[in-house]
Order: sequence, then structure tokens, then C-alpha cells
Amino acid sequence: MSPRKRYWLMKTEPDTFSIDDLAKAKTEPWTGVRNYQARNHMKEMQVGDGVLFYHSSCEVPGIAGIAAVASAPYPDPTQFEKKSDYYDPKSSREQPRWEMVDVSFERKLKRVISLEEIKTHTDELGPFALTQRGSRLSVLPVSAAQWKFLLSLE
Repeated sequence: MSPRKRYWLMKTEPDTFSIDDLAKAKTEPWTGVRNYQARNHMKEMQVGDGVLFYHSSCEVPGIAGIAAVASAPYPDPTQFEKKSDYYDPKSSREQPRWEMVDVSFERKLKRVISLEEIKTHTDELGPFALTQRGSRLSVLPVSAAQWKFLLSLE
């Protein structure tokens, strides 16, 4: 029996890497996560898991598309590259600190489901890290019910 499909929300700044960039690339390594809790979420990911592709730090933050986890977690190579913004001198190839997954494009949403709109549905969504005060995680879990509800807003 295969493990059940899980769902995630992954944030990116669209001027760095947008849903359109993912559509062109088809599959992209999700490098540069440097928060332990977000990294731990990525370590739980499995091929085929659903991803809400979220644009942050932009005019209208919100869910812009759907992607899928395309690889099992593996060490993020940018942690070893001295010239990388994501270099970590405390990480070694024998004991890497940072994991990543590859993400593949599924589709762009017909419209961005804005954070403002998402916040008006706290009753339907229940506890949701995206709307919790002070939560700044770049990778967070989404329940199957939250996934279904959020996509119904499209």
C-alpha cells in the first residue's frame, strides 16, 4: 500500500522565481530553504504530493498555481557552494544540514487566490499556518480539506 498523498504550500518571491518560471522550466530544484521547520517539512515530502505555489513579497501575495513534488528529499547543493547566497560553512557533504526536493509544474490558477481573500475564510480553513500571526514559514503543510477548499475558491 502506498502512503497517502500529502499537500503543502511553498512560498516564493515571483521576481526571483514565479509560477510562469516553473511553467517554462517544467521541473525545478527547490533550493535555498534555510529554516529548520521548513526543511523538516520538505524531509517529509514524497513524490506526487501536491503543492500550492504561493507568491510572496509582491503586490498581491497569494496562491498562483499548482505543482507537485517530483523527487524524494536530497541534500541542497547550494549549502556547499562558497559563492552561493545559501552557503552554510557548518554543513558538510557527510552531514548535510539542508534538504530540498524538485518541484514540477501542474498548472497556473485562473486567478491568484490572494492572502487577503484566504484570511476571510478562517472558519472554513481552521488552524492554518499561512494565516497564523507571526508565521513566516516558506514551506508548510496543508490538510486535504484545506487543499480542496482553497482550490474551490479559484
